[in-house]
Amino acid sequence: MHSLWRTLSSKTVYDGRLIQVKVDRVMEPGNARAVREVVQHSGSVVVLPHCPDGRVLLVRQFRYAARRSLWELVAGSIEPGESAVEAAARELAEETGYRAARLRELFAFYPSPGFLTERMVLVEARGLTRSKPHPEADERILVRRFTRDRLRHMLDARRFQDAKTLVGMLWFLLRL
Repeated sequence: MHSLWRTLSSKTVYDGRLIQVKVDRVMEPGNARAVREVVQHSGSVVVLPHCPDGRVLLVRQFRYAARRSLWELVAGSIEPGESAVEAAARELAEETGYRAARLRELFAFYPSPGFLTERMVLVEARGLTRSKPHPEADERILVRRFTRDRLRHMLDARRFQDAKTLVGMLWFLLRL
């Protein structure tokens, strides 16, 4: 298949604080013309925090779009000029109050490439020490530590319902 594509026209229909929504007319590989609705997002970081005792930190918070509270890995947007590792350190401290001695970028993935440009970077955090959390004003976050066995049980019981946490948990649990 021919790998070239091009944008024929693009119209921004929404320009918000976190996202932009565009309607693009495109020529895709194989000379297929299409109209694509695209949500543009600058990118995010997902943190897999390992406690010294071997447990993993998760946060629980209400997600309006899902209409429920979810157990998740720490995550947040990467700010302009910030690396994924810098964003991971910031988000970990803000949401949990923990600081990491070592942060390692593992891999990047697209959570929903059919319409979303967001690229998420999974970062492993080790050597955690406790400090004071600084959540954003609208965040109500519960922080808990979970053993590998408990995480496996939660995965088997379908307790993880967001893509970033599923990706991180599968990577973590399938490594050993």
